[in-house]
Amino acid sequence: MTNSQRTTLVLGGTGRTGSRVAKNLIERGLSARTAARGNADVRFDWDDKTTHGPALSGVNSVYLVTPVMRVDFAGQVSDFLDLAEAAGVRHVTYLSTYGIDQAPPDFAVRALELDLLSRTSLTLSILRPAWVIQNFSDDHLPLVEGLITVPTGDGADAFVDAEDIAAVAAETLANPEAHAGAQYAPTGPEALTVADVAKIISDVIGRPVKHNDIDREAWISGAVAAGFVPAAYGEMLRWLTETIASGNGSRPTDDVRKVTGVPPTRFADFAKRSAQAWTTEAAR
Repeated sequence: MTNSQRTTLVLGGTGRTGSRVAKNLIERGLSARTAARGNADVRFDWDDKTTHGPALSGVNSVYLVTPVMRVDFAGQVSDFLDLAEAAGVRHVTYLSTYGIDQAPPDFAVRALELDLLSRTSLTLSILRPAWVIQNFSDDHLPLVEGLITVPTGDGADAFVDAEDIAAVAAETLANPEAHAGAQYAPTGPEALTVADVAKIISDVIGRPVKHNDIDREAWISGAVAAGFVPAAYGEMLRWLTETIASGNGSRPTDDVRKVTGVPPTRFADFAKRSAQAWTTEAAR
């Protein structure tokens, strides 16, 4: 089957990486079908199984993004993968999480990796990216009164641009045979603490920015109380922030350059192009 005959179902097709994956594939002259609960090519809702079959019709590959703000999705996604196999899907690129291969097997993200790895009728590429740079320019880690509030201590992470994640994913979907069985860890080119990030942003916007290393449980409780995340998702927030704070955050890899031929984005360059995000009223 030639590339021009392939159709990729892009789950989370209106999201940070999914929208970019679809755009990348289309720019290559390939067929990409975005799927989301709204504003996509097809409606897709993890909690509405009647949307799954139509979304998979005529699809050969899937960019798999799991339900957001959930920790109990492994069985639900496994059922979808059964349907995908029956529908003729032969390749999946799975957006996982950095370091999740070290997590317990009952942790949903890891459980799904193990499920995928056990399926013999699919080729598979796993992406385990570092924390996404865009977290600092949107509502995930907003700049409020000159503070970036997140409990990561002095730990560092090789924060990665969503554009780079999408470029790696699109390459695996455009040429699945070349990336069958691959496990990539897309990262930025340097490991930075959140204090380092704050200093870079401060230099770009010309006013002080600091890291507020809040107590972890207070931070999680506050996010739940404010309705930003469901209570069950606190487990994931705890794991993600503890990973960085403990010194086990991502370290730079060469995977972005290796797969795409282009070096990953430096945080300083991202900050320059995103300065408006921190100079508007949202940065209050």
